Amino acid sequence: MRIMFASVAAAVLAACSPQEEVKVTTNALDPNSEAHLYLEEVEGAEALAWVRGENERTLKVLEGDARYQGYYDAALKIATSAERIPYGSIRGGYVYNFWRDAAHERGIWRRTPVAEYAKASPAWETLLDLDALSKAEGANWVYKGVSCLPPENVDCLLSLSDGGKDAVRVREYSIAQGAAKAGFVAGGFDIPEAKSSITWQDKDTLLIATDWGGDTPSMTESGYAFVTKRLKRGQTLAQAVEVHRGEVTDVAASAFALEDSSGKRWFGAVRAETFYTSSYVLFPEDGSAPVKIPLPEKASPQGVFADTLIATIEEDWAPEGQGPFKSGDLIGYKWSEFVATGKLPKVELVFRPTSRQALQGVGITKHELLVNISDNVVVKVMAYRKGASGWISKEVPLPPNGSAGVIFSDVEEGAAFLGFDGYLSPDSLFTYDSASGALAQIKSLPAWFDASDMQVDQHEATSKDGTKVPYFVVRKKDLKLDGSNPTLVYGYGGFQVSQTPGYSGTVGKLWLEQGGVYVMANIRGGGEFGPAWHQAGLKTKRQVVYDDFIAVAEDVIARKITSKEKLGAMGGSNGGLLMGVMFTQRPDLFRAIVCQVPLLDMLRYHMLLAGASWMDEYGDPDVAEERAFLEKTSPYHNVDPAKTYPEIYFETSTKDDRVHPGHARKLAKRLEELGKPFLYYENIDGGHSAAANQREAAKRSALEFTYLARKLMDGK
Repeated sequence: MRIMFASVAAAVLAACSPQEEVKVTTNALDPNSEAHLYLEEVEGAEALAWVRGENERTLKVLEGDARYQGYYDAALKIATSAERIPYGSIRGGYVYNFWRDAAHERGIWRRTPVAEYAKASPAWETLLDLDALSKAEGANWVYKGVSCLPPENVDCLLSLSDGGKDAVRVREYSIAQGAAKAGFVAGGFDIPEAKSSITWQDKDTLLIATDWGGDTPSMTESGYAFVTKRLKRGQTLAQAVEVHRGEVTDVAASAFALEDSSGKRWFGAVRAETFYTSSYVLFPEDGSAPVKIPLPEKASPQGVFADTLIATIEEDWAPEGQGPFKSGDLIGYKWSEFVATGKLPKVELVFRPTSRQALQGVGITKHELLVNISDNVVVKVMAYRKGASGWISKEVPLPPNGSAGVIFSDVEEGAAFLGFDGYLSPDSLFTYDSASGALAQIKSLPAWFDASDMQVDQHEATSKDGTKVPYFVVRKKDLKLDGSNPTLVYGYGGFQVSQTPGYSGTVGKLWLEQGGVYVMANIRGGGEFGPAWHQAGLKTKRQVVYDDFIAVAEDVIARKITSKEKLGAMGGSNGGLLMGVMFTQRPDLFRAIVCQVPLLDMLRYHMLLAGASWMDEYGDPDVAEERAFLEKTSPYHNVDPAKTYPEIYFETSTKDDRVHPGHARKLAKRLEELGKPFLYYENIDGGHSAAANQREAAKRSALEFTYLARKLMDGK
């Protein structure tokens, strides 16, 4: 599909012990303490001196382990293998792909004809070599994407990040004269580093939401743009003309473009007043005042198909004289009628999930609407067409019992790329002809670990409030149920992000092959069962997310898969917060915890980087009721000097401009002062993914699994 919206919102003993009530410790850190604020100075001399000291200490332990080098070599081999699937997009007869390997550490942007792509070893032509560019410019560039102007798709905007930050510099790049002459446009568009959103209007015009500088604020309290201007070729940023404005209290605001299969394009703007509520307007072609697009506040437009605006809704909706429609529905209405009248046409129901189903994504092709639907956390792809009497659907015959989904689709293209994988099934890539329904597998990953003696089970745990929480267990077939098996439980539980079955060569090679058990917990806060599953854990209700994870861990123990002495947990970002809460609420339950790029100071998170944008998820520390809950659960504030804690392992990144590295730094420093054990590694580059290049990504994986092996296999 082609819809260009800004990213505004843009995942143990033989017998089970009873869950414990959440208590505020009498020895909790003073909520008003400012003892460690210097660690929030991202590149402050004192802060970085402490970081370097902890890095040195931790690396001495983990890199000094006899397993580390083997783990690193295996992870790097997987990350840089030429046998990886070169996922890409189809435009104008070419498949475009960004590729990194051992010879191209930073990566190359390249293309090959569609017919050539289907071959085992396609002949690619390089459009941009990021390693060469970084060397030539003396920069630490990380690729953040390319946006090209349809339908020719030769005038492009290249987003480059310094070290992996979310903030990017955007530069015009032309491939109009082929790969040999591809390059930056002399005097072309060049937007300075910022968290920008940019949409092509035409060859000489951009719609830009960015940091406009000056004395008047143009960035929200969350650190995103809220003023959109029209910039003509040859103009300076100061000469751009404002076309839309949000508010400084919004999460973000920006322009977008919609396109149908004929190439017709419409432009508009979106205001994300909060992380989960947005309003959309259309810019009329005659230049008159913007017209509000009729949708509920919690809705996500997906594109235009068969003259129908397709949207998902995340709240119940009963427009006057119509409906009602339910949260989680996929709906649509006649787009041309709305454009002509400015009024809401008759709304149609395209798909309504059951209580154990959820929409997981939508793709639009020239001939069909493709919908990813999870059913008890197993995902399939359904194809929809508009019939005379309503919508007609069929299932695309991809493999069962895994995660099937749309990898790439475009409203102007008849072909789409579909993918499938599972915990023990390597990724496969299929071409799908939306006109004929023809499906063909064209690529597949090699098996990175021996799964012949492994199996996947799905179980349910009963959470504290009686809710049934599903989880997957990946294990050896001959596993002895005696509580002796090293087991890693992974969780996220936030932002309606679903944890569906997926293949990881690194997890398989570094953990499963070594005798470990891998568990994926489908806890509330995620999107596994639609908006309600997510909304059950918002703000002051969030303890249910933590209870769900505890329930899964205790159920794994009750089944005698593992024991407390053999149980570890891992999670990143919002999952890092989950790990911090597990550390403080149930330190007795886990022998090891990997806490990746986490939020941990929940009383100041809204003051740090993008934190203010997440108050819809976590609550507002300035609202008394919500602050009281956050005080009770904030990991940084709830370490009890009298308690015994497992040796937690923190990972974060200096260049992360989304989740502030100060979170991990401050909790680690608190533990240091209390004499509690911990390990800490902060990658100097890498952004929120903590992986600016494949070597660093391999290093991170090797460190994690070395730590887990030491704790859960060796008992160190």
